Amino acid sequence: MKIWTSEHVFDHPWETVTTAAMQKYPNPMNPSVVGVDVLDRHVDPSGKLHSHRLLSTEWGIPSIVKSLIGTCRTKTYVQEHSVVDPVKKTMELKSSNISFTNLVSVDERLVYKPHPHEPDKTVLTQEAIISVKGVSLSSYLEGLMANTISSNANKGREALEWVINRLNAEIEEFTASARGTMRNSMAAAAFVEK
Repeated sequence: MKIWTSEHVFDHPWETVTTAAMQKYPNPMNPSVVGVDVLDRHVDPSGKLHSHRLLSTEWGIPSIVKSLIGTCRTKTYVQEHSVVDPVKKTMELKSSNISFTNLVSVDERLVYKPHPHEPDKTVLTQEAIISVKGVSLSSYLEGLMANTISSNANKGREALEWVINRLNAEIEEFTASARGTMRNSMAAAAFVEK
């Protein structure tokens, strides 16, 4: 078993980062995620948003790994459960693979919270527990997977920044469009008055 952890601070408020996290896929930084299906989403009586999603991923598995695990299949599935608490300003996301569970398990936990000293920033803490079972070189494979998770975590943070920039651009475009509509309406009203 291998445990990987990370912490990152986003220069954006919690509301912005969690909005982006819910819209993270698809993105150009993580092309291996080929599908996201919402299986369940509801708000509980205390106001927390619960989501259960299925992520479909397509990995280019090296041939040596394919021979070690005895498969040529490259599509895998991950279940993701998240809880957003708007009162406490926390978002906790837990994910685990549901493919190849007889050979490998990856359980990941991400927590987004406002920075304790800088409220316009958000702290992301991540942890992954990796276990490879029933194959030789399992500790070596766990190390390789931990390195892959670390690389993917960096890509995931880049993806969140990309989504945030996209959302901000959409807001600016909407605002500009609304201003233009208002100007045109005011100009038409002024013309009618003459």
